[in-house]
This record gives sequence, C-alpha cells and structure tokens, in this order.
Amino acid sequence: MTEELQLLTDEQDGVLIVSLNRPDKLNALSAEIMELFEEALLRFRDNDDLRVMLIRANGRYFCAGADLRGGSPKQQKRTASGIRENHRLGLNGMHRIYDEMEHVEKPIVAAIHSACVGGGLEMALSCDFRLAAKGASFAFPEGLFGVLPASNGVSRLTRICGPHWARWLIMGNQKADADKAHIMGLVHDVLPDEGFDQAALDFCHHLTKSDPEQMGAAKIAIELAAEVGPSMGRHVERMANSALMLNPAYLARIDEYVKGIGKKK
Repeated sequence: MTEELQLLTDEQDGVLIVSLNRPDKLNALSAEIMELFEEALLRFRDNDDLRVMLIRANGRYFCAGADLRGGSPKQQKRTASGIRENHRLGLNGMHRIYDEMEHVEKPIVAAIHSACVGGGLEMALSCDFRLAAKGASFAFPEGLFGVLPASNGVSRLTRICGPHWARWLIMGNQKADADKAHIMGLVHDVLPDEGFDQAALDFCHHLTKSDPEQMGAAKIAIELAAEVGPSMGRHVERMANSALMLNPAYLARIDEYVKGIGKKK
C-alpha cells in the first residue's frame, strides 16, 4: 500500500491549493513536507496560469510547528555560530522558503482552520493574507523551552502586529484565539467554521480577478513602504505607477472607463 504524500496539491481556476497532509502528526513540518512545499512554491512562482496560492491543512491542527522528532538532515555544530548557521541554512530550508514566499510577486493566502503553532505560524506570517476560522488559535511555544521563534517569528510578527503584541505572544507566552488574533492584526478576517474552506477558496478566486502586474507591484510597494518613511514611500508609489500606467491592460481599462463616462453624459 502506497503511503499518502505529506503535502497535497490541486489547481482550481488559477488557484494552487496546497494542503498540509500529515494529520496523525498534527501536520508537523517534516523534511518531506518542506521539500514538497518548496516544489509547489516554485511551481506557483513560475507558472503564469497560477495566480494565487492557498495554504490549508487536513486534520485537527493547521500545523504543530517544526517536527522536533524528525531530526535535521544536517547535524548542527553545538556552538553559537553553528546554531546561527543552522537557523539560516538548516531547519529543512525554512528561512529560504519563507523568504521566497515574501518575494514571489503573487498573493499567497493561509486558511487557518485550527491550532497554528511555532513554525506553522511562521509559515502563515510569510503569507500575504491570513484567514482564520472561528475555531483557530495561535501560539509560539518556543518560550517554554527558553528560546525564540527564529524562522521569522520575532521579526515578521513584530512587523505585522507591532512590539506590543509580539511581547504578548513571545514574552508572555500567551495563546490567541481567532478573535484576539484579529484584534492584534495577525489575521485579516475571522470566518465561521462551517463552510470555511469554501469561503477561503472564494476569496482566492476573487484575488485572481486582479491584474497580475498590479498585484506584483503592490506587493513590492507595500513591503518597501513598510521600511521607509512617508516621503520615500510616495516615491515608491510613483515608481510603481510609472510602469503600471504603461501596461496595455491599464490603458485599455482606462479608455473603456472614459468612454463609459462620455456615454452617461
């Protein structure tokens, strides 16, 4: 009997659906999952027909974090510098993969239906949109072991939610339910448990209707604007629009819009 893959993929009308599929291990992120996930991410990046990537999970957990029992393909040195290098290059490629998720000029959506913990939360933080079912919850349990979430847990959480809530989750070692996560700005929306998968897919299909050039430029512009002051941020907007306003799709739409206004008169 063939063992089922730990990560499943499907395509629906421009949406690449990626499902964590290790329910017996609470979807802990093994070497196999991360390898398959990276393959799916690169496929999404390089295929123009795929407009949105949706990350979901099967089972009672969205993700329990890194697979602590699975070991690491590379034995890390038990020195401070060795541990730092393992965080950067090891951990089944988490740093590299999560960074690539941010760099891909297409939207990535996490649909979190239940507990999202540790490395799973770091994966979700690397997405452009996070949707939560009412029964979802979020936590960084690394503090119980006396360490920090170090595959973007501190950096991206602080950037998204601010130091106030980063302290709550990381220093306070508090768990957030879906409503609390919404207040924190950790998730964009909280949806009913019933019909959650379809609602998340509907949102992804809504995103596919956006112009891909606009979506890619917006993703870069928003990231840059978060790093610079308002004055420099306005330059980012101008630079992005200087290309977008030469896009044939934009020119056709604006011409159609102007003609429509003329007819109304």
